[in-house]
Amino acid sequence: MKVSEQTLSELMDNVRGYVFPDYFPCDEERIKAITTCFSDSGTADAFMDSLPEIRRLLLTDVEAVGSNDPAADGAEEIILCYPAIKVMLHYRTAHRLLELGVHIVPRILTEMAHSATGIDIHPAAVIGEYFAIDHGTGIVVGKTAVIGKHVMLYQGVTLGAKNFRYDQDRHPLDVPRHPVLEDNVTVYSNASILGRVTIGHDTVVGGNVWLTHDVPPHSRITQSKFTSHIAFSDGEGI
Repeated sequence: MKVSEQTLSELMDNVRGYVFPDYFPCDEERIKAITTCFSDSGTADAFMDSLPEIRRLLLTDVEAVGSNDPAADGAEEIILCYPAIKVMLHYRTAHRLLELGVHIVPRILTEMAHSATGIDIHPAAVIGEYFAIDHGTGIVVGKTAVIGKHVMLYQGVTLGAKNFRYDQDRHPLDVPRHPVLEDNVTVYSNASILGRVTIGHDTVVGGNVWLTHDVPPHSRITQSKFTSHIAFSDGEGI
Protein backbone atom coordinates (compact mmCIF):
# COMPACT_ATOMS: atom_id res chain seq x y z
CA MET A 1 0.00 0.00 0.00
CA LYS A 2 1.40 3.37 -1.07
CA VAL A 3 -0.61 6.35 0.08
CA SER A 4 1.09 9.71 0.49
CA GLU A 5 0.37 12.14 3.29
CA GLN A 6 -0.68 14.61 0.61
CA THR A 7 -3.35 12.15 -0.58
CA LEU A 8 -4.56 11.63 2.97
CA SER A 9 -4.69 15.41 3.46
CA GLU A 10 -6.86 15.57 0.37
CA LEU A 11 -9.10 12.87 1.84
CA MET A 12 -9.53 14.82 5.05
CA ASP A 13 -10.19 18.06 3.18
CA ASN A 14 -13.06 16.38 1.34
CA VAL A 15 -14.45 14.64 4.44
CA ARG A 16 -14.36 18.04 6.17
CA GLY A 17 -16.30 19.49 3.24
CA TYR A 18 -18.87 16.71 3.53
CA VAL A 19 -19.30 17.31 7.26
CA PHE A 20 -19.29 21.12 7.03
CA PRO A 21 -20.62 21.93 3.52
CA ASP A 22 -21.35 25.55 4.39
CA TYR A 23 -17.65 26.22 4.92
CA PHE A 24 -15.59 23.83 2.78
CA PRO A 25 -15.85 22.16 -0.66
CA CYS A 26 -16.36 18.41 -1.04
CA ASP A 27 -15.91 15.89 -3.85
CA GLU A 28 -17.58 12.66 -2.69
CA GLU A 29 -16.25 10.72 -5.68
CA ARG A 30 -12.73 11.70 -4.65
CA ILE A 31 -13.36 10.44 -1.10
CA LYS A 32 -14.39 7.06 -2.49
CA ALA A 33 -11.47 6.94 -4.94
CA ILE A 34 -8.93 7.62 -2.20
CA THR A 35 -10.42 5.13 0.26
CA THR A 36 -10.42 2.48 -2.49
CA CYS A 37 -6.65 3.02 -2.83
CA PHE A 38 -6.00 1.60 0.65
CA SER A 39 -8.90 -0.83 0.91
CA ASP A 40 -11.22 -2.81 -1.32
CA SER A 41 -14.25 -1.28 -2.99
CA GLY A 42 -16.59 -2.88 -0.44
CA THR A 43 -14.79 -1.14 2.42
CA ALA A 44 -14.84 2.12 0.50
CA ASP A 45 -18.60 1.79 0.00
CA ALA A 46 -19.07 1.06 3.71
CA PHE A 47 -17.04 4.13 4.60
CA MET A 48 -19.13 6.28 2.27
CA ASP A 49 -22.25 4.94 3.98
CA SER A 50 -20.70 6.00 7.30
CA LEU A 51 -20.27 9.64 6.36
CA PRO A 52 -23.72 10.77 7.58
CA GLU A 53 -23.00 9.31 11.03
CA ILE A 54 -19.54 10.90 11.10
CA ARG A 55 -21.20 14.22 10.26
CA ARG A 56 -23.80 13.75 12.99
CA LEU A 57 -21.18 12.97 15.62
CA LEU A 58 -19.02 15.93 14.68
CA LEU A 59 -21.95 18.30 14.82
CA THR A 60 -22.56 17.10 18.39
CA ASP A 61 -18.90 17.86 19.14
CA VAL A 62 -19.31 21.39 17.76
CA GLU A 63 -22.38 21.85 19.95
CA ALA A 64 -20.53 20.52 23.00
CA VAL A 65 -17.60 22.89 22.52
CA GLY A 66 -19.99 25.83 22.18
CA SER A 67 -21.87 24.79 25.32
CA ASN A 68 -18.66 24.59 27.35
CA ASP A 69 -16.79 27.68 26.15
CA PRO A 70 -18.31 31.15 26.54
CA ALA A 71 -15.42 32.52 24.46
CA ALA A 72 -16.74 30.70 21.38
CA ASP A 73 -18.61 33.12 19.13
CA GLY A 74 -20.92 30.61 17.46
CA ALA A 75 -20.52 27.46 15.38
CA GLU A 76 -18.65 29.19 12.56
CA GLU A 77 -15.76 30.17 14.82
CA ILE A 78 -15.65 26.69 16.37
CA ILE A 79 -15.58 24.94 13.00
CA LEU A 80 -13.00 27.25 11.45
CA CYS A 81 -10.73 27.94 14.40
CA TYR A 82 -10.89 25.34 17.16
CA PRO A 83 -8.26 22.57 17.23
CA ALA A 84 -10.78 20.30 18.96
CA ILE A 85 -12.81 20.05 15.76
CA LYS A 86 -9.80 19.36 13.58
CA VAL A 87 -8.61 16.56 15.82
CA MET A 88 -12.08 15.06 16.18
CA LEU A 89 -12.61 15.17 12.41
CA HIS A 90 -9.44 13.11 12.01
CA TYR A 91 -10.23 10.86 14.95
CA ARG A 92 -13.82 10.04 13.95
CA THR A 93 -12.74 9.36 10.36
CA ALA A 94 -9.79 7.22 11.48
CA HIS A 95 -11.87 5.33 14.04
CA ARG A 96 -14.44 4.35 11.43
CA LEU A 97 -11.74 3.22 8.99
CA LEU A 98 -10.17 1.13 11.76
CA GLU A 99 -13.57 -0.46 12.48
CA LEU A 100 -13.75 -1.36 8.77
CA GLY A 101 -10.42 -3.18 8.95
CA VAL A 102 -8.15 -0.57 7.36
CA HIS A 103 -4.62 -0.76 8.74
CA ILE A 104 -1.94 1.94 9.26
CA VAL A 105 -3.94 4.71 7.57
CA PRO A 106 -6.09 5.42 10.69
CA ARG A 107 -2.96 5.89 12.76
CA ILE A 108 -1.43 8.19 10.14
CA LEU A 109 -4.59 10.29 10.13
CA THR A 110 -4.58 10.78 13.89
CA GLU A 111 -0.85 11.51 13.89
CA MET A 112 -1.45 14.20 11.26
CA ALA A 113 -3.93 15.81 13.64
CA HIS A 114 -1.53 15.30 16.55
CA SER A 115 1.20 17.19 14.69
CA ALA A 116 -1.19 20.03 13.85
CA THR A 117 -2.90 20.41 17.23
CA GLY A 118 -0.74 18.82 19.93
CA ILE A 119 -3.70 16.55 20.81
CA ASP A 120 -2.87 12.83 20.65
CA ILE A 121 -5.92 10.55 20.35
CA HIS A 122 -5.41 6.94 19.30
CA PRO A 123 -7.86 5.90 16.56
CA ALA A 124 -8.90 2.79 18.51
CA ALA A 125 -10.12 4.77 21.52
CA VAL A 126 -13.91 4.85 21.85
CA ILE A 127 -15.41 8.34 22.24
CA GLY A 128 -19.10 9.08 22.56
CA GLU A 129 -21.07 11.98 21.17
CA TYR A 130 -20.96 15.57 22.46
CA PHE A 131 -17.23 15.38 23.21
CA ALA A 132 -15.56 18.71 24.03
CA ILE A 133 -11.94 19.78 24.30
CA ASP A 134 -10.92 23.24 25.52
CA HIS A 135 -7.51 24.51 24.37
CA GLY A 136 -6.31 20.93 24.11
CA THR A 137 -2.53 21.09 23.75
CA GLY A 138 -0.88 18.10 25.40
CA ILE A 139 -3.97 15.89 25.70
CA VAL A 140 -3.23 12.16 25.36
CA VAL A 141 -5.96 9.53 24.96
CA GLY A 142 -4.66 5.96 24.85
CA LYS A 143 -5.69 3.11 22.58
CA THR A 144 -8.06 1.29 24.94
CA ALA A 145 -9.63 4.36 26.56
CA VAL A 146 -13.42 4.54 26.57
CA ILE A 147 -15.11 7.94 26.85
CA GLY A 148 -18.85 8.37 27.29
CA LYS A 149 -21.20 11.16 26.20
CA HIS A 150 -20.91 14.82 27.20
CA VAL A 151 -17.30 14.54 28.41
CA MET A 152 -15.04 17.59 28.62
CA LEU A 153 -11.22 17.53 28.69
CA TYR A 154 -8.91 20.48 29.23
CA GLN A 155 -5.31 20.90 28.08
CA GLY A 156 -2.63 18.53 29.29
CA VAL A 157 -4.98 15.71 30.35
CA THR A 158 -3.58 12.20 30.06
CA LEU A 159 -5.78 9.11 29.85
CA GLY A 160 -2.91 6.65 29.96
CA ALA A 161 -1.69 3.27 31.11
CA LYS A 162 -0.35 2.74 34.61
CA ASN A 163 1.78 -0.26 33.69
CA PHE A 164 2.02 -3.10 31.19
CA ARG A 165 1.55 -6.84 31.27
CA TYR A 166 3.90 -9.06 29.29
CA ASP A 167 3.67 -12.47 27.66
CA GLN A 168 6.19 -15.25 28.28
CA ASP A 169 8.52 -13.72 25.68
CA ARG A 170 8.42 -10.32 27.40
CA HIS A 171 6.32 -8.71 24.70
CA PRO A 172 3.76 -6.23 26.06
CA LEU A 173 0.18 -7.53 25.91
CA ASP A 174 -2.35 -5.37 24.10
CA VAL A 175 -5.09 -5.60 26.74
CA PRO A 176 -7.42 -2.92 28.16
CA ARG A 177 -5.14 -0.63 30.18
CA HIS A 178 -6.55 2.87 29.81
CA PRO A 179 -9.35 4.61 31.73
CA VAL A 180 -13.09 4.46 31.22
CA LEU A 181 -14.83 7.83 31.62
CA GLU A 182 -18.58 7.57 31.97
CA ASP A 183 -21.07 10.22 30.81
CA ASN A 184 -20.88 13.86 31.92
CA VAL A 185 -17.31 13.75 33.23
CA THR A 186 -15.10 16.86 33.25
CA VAL A 187 -11.32 16.59 33.61
CA TYR A 188 -9.38 19.80 34.21
CA SER A 189 -5.92 20.71 32.97
CA ASN A 190 -2.87 18.50 33.50
CA ALA A 191 -4.74 15.74 35.32
CA SER A 192 -3.40 12.22 34.74
CA ILE A 193 -5.81 9.28 34.95
CA LEU A 194 -3.89 6.05 34.59
CA GLY A 195 -4.79 2.38 34.29
CA ARG A 196 -8.04 0.53 33.62
CA VAL A 197 -10.01 2.55 36.12
CA THR A 198 -13.59 3.78 35.83
CA ILE A 199 -14.50 7.39 36.48
CA GLY A 200 -18.20 7.40 37.37
CA HIS A 201 -20.69 9.61 35.58
CA ASP A 202 -21.12 13.26 36.54
CA THR A 203 -17.67 13.42 38.12
CA VAL A 204 -15.30 16.40 38.08
CA VAL A 205 -11.55 15.74 38.24
CA GLY A 206 -9.55 18.81 39.22
CA GLY A 207 -6.36 20.11 37.69
CA ASN A 208 -3.01 18.39 38.28
CA VAL A 209 -4.67 15.37 39.92
CA TRP A 210 -2.90 11.99 39.68
CA LEU A 211 -5.62 9.33 39.70
CA THR A 212 -5.09 5.57 39.57
CA HIS A 213 -8.24 4.16 41.19
CA ASP A 214 -11.95 3.92 40.41
CA VAL A 215 -14.14 6.87 41.30
CA PRO A 216 -17.90 6.58 42.02
CA PRO A 217 -20.46 8.73 40.21
CA HIS A 218 -20.95 12.38 41.25
CA SER A 219 -17.44 12.64 42.74
CA ARG A 220 -15.30 15.77 43.05
CA ILE A 221 -11.60 14.93 42.96
CA THR A 222 -9.09 17.66 43.85
CA GLN A 223 -5.52 17.89 45.09
CA SER A 224 -4.83 17.82 48.80
CA LYS A 225 -4.46 21.28 50.25
CA PHE A 226 -0.93 22.59 50.69
CA THR A 227 0.36 22.50 54.25
CA SER A 228 3.55 23.96 55.73
CA HIS A 229 5.19 22.57 58.86
CA ILE A 230 5.91 25.39 61.35
CA ALA A 231 9.40 24.02 62.02
CA PHE A 232 10.45 24.47 58.39
CA SER A 233 11.31 27.80 56.85
CA ASP A 234 13.36 28.95 53.89
CA GLY A 235 13.91 25.37 52.75
CA GLU A 236 15.18 24.02 56.08
CA GLY A 237 14.45 20.35 56.73
CA ILE A 238 14.31 19.42 53.04
